[in-house]
Amino acid sequence: MEIRKLLNSEKRGALDLVWHVFLKFEAPDYCDQGVVTFRDFLENEEAINGLSFFGTFENGVLIGVIATRNEGSHIALFFVSEKYQHQGIGKKLFKEATKNTLSEHITVNSSPYAVQIYHHLGFTATDTEQIRDGIRFIPMMFTRRVILDIGKTNK
Repeated sequence: MEIRKLLNSEKRGALDLVWHVFLKFEAPDYCDQGVVTFRDFLENEEAINGLSFFGTFENGVLIGVIATRNEGSHIALFFVSEKYQHQGIGKKLFKEATKNTLSEHITVNSSPYAVQIYHHLGFTATDTEQIRDGIRFIPMMFTRRVILDIGKTNK
C-alpha cells in the first residue's frame, strides 16, 4: 500500500472515486438539492484546484482520497472505496495528509454517515447538524496534541 500526494493528472480519478462512494453511502441521506450541490462542487475547477489531494494506492489502484484546504487545516473530501473501508486505511490517509499542517486544529463538515469515522479519528462535534444548499453536515474539530521538546539546559 502506498500513500502519497496526488499529481494534478490524478485528480480526475480521485474525483470519480469520491463521486462513486458518495452515491453509494451518502447520497441516500441527501435531498436532490444536496446531491446536485455536491456534484457541482466536484465540477468546480477553481474550488478543486484550491485543494491538496492525497491518495492511497493498492497495487497501483487508487482506493482512498483525502483533500484538504487552508494548509491542511480543513478536510474538504475524505472517501475510501467500499471494499477497503474498516481496514484502517482512512486513519493512515488522514495522518499522512495532515502530518505537515502547522495548525493546532483541523476542521471538517462531516456528513451524518461519516460522524463515527471522525469520532474514531479523535474529532469532536462543535455544533449540531446543519443543512446548507441541501448538504447535511455536522461541524467537527480535531485538536492536535503538541509535544514540546524543551530539552536540557547546558550548565
